Amino acid sequence: MSDKTYEPQYQAHVALRDAKGFTRLGLRANAAWHADPKRLGIVLARYKFVAKMLSGKKRVLEVGVGDAWASRVVKQEVETLVGIDIDPVFVRDANEAMEEPWGFECRVHDMLAGPIVPPFDAAYALDVLEHIVESDEDRFIHNVAESLVRPGVAIVGMPSLESQPYASSGSKEGHVNCKSAPDLKRVMQRHFHEVFIFSMNDEVVHTGFHKLAHYLFALCVGARS
Repeated sequence: MSDKTYEPQYQAHVALRDAKGFTRLGLRANAAWHADPKRLGIVLARYKFVAKMLSGKKRVLEVGVGDAWASRVVKQEVETLVGIDIDPVFVRDANEAMEEPWGFECRVHDMLAGPIVPPFDAAYALDVLEHIVESDEDRFIHNVAESLVRPGVAIVGMPSLESQPYASSGSKEGHVNCKSAPDLKRVMQRHFHEVFIFSMNDEVVHTGFHKLAHYLFALCVGARS
């Protein structure tokens, strides 16, 4: 069978395949593709929100980078991206999948152990805080804030407390600290001067009634010293 496409504008796709091969999904994205493929679209929408909020930032930190599959959506909008994760298995997978022009630094670091230096203009953590036990959350957020230049911007995204009755058993196993919107705002206000809460359902970000939201974003500005 010929590899010549019916419409010539698509021949570049074949050329890219022949030159670079196929891009592979990361560990978690691969599992989602097999079990719940629509989740990939939802994850990309979360990263797109972060990318638009942090567009133009010079140096950005992703806390809990995981397999880094969706991180290039943010990389596309910022000058430099660095990813950290507590799990060396995911960091190794992320680094093995890196390809130009989308490559960025990923390394193992436990944010509970201390901040990252040199500091960053902005940081974000998606689907991380709900895995941190409540007694450790202030230390975790403090170390994120201390990884920022002043005033600094941070975005935290997490499933809402109200979403948990509908969560899968696998998700519930790791979700030890989900919050309602008011509780998330109060926690983040202990570490940032301004906190703005957004709601999300599937791919749609909105400012609607927080108890109907399955996902929450806290956009935080002005790290407290």
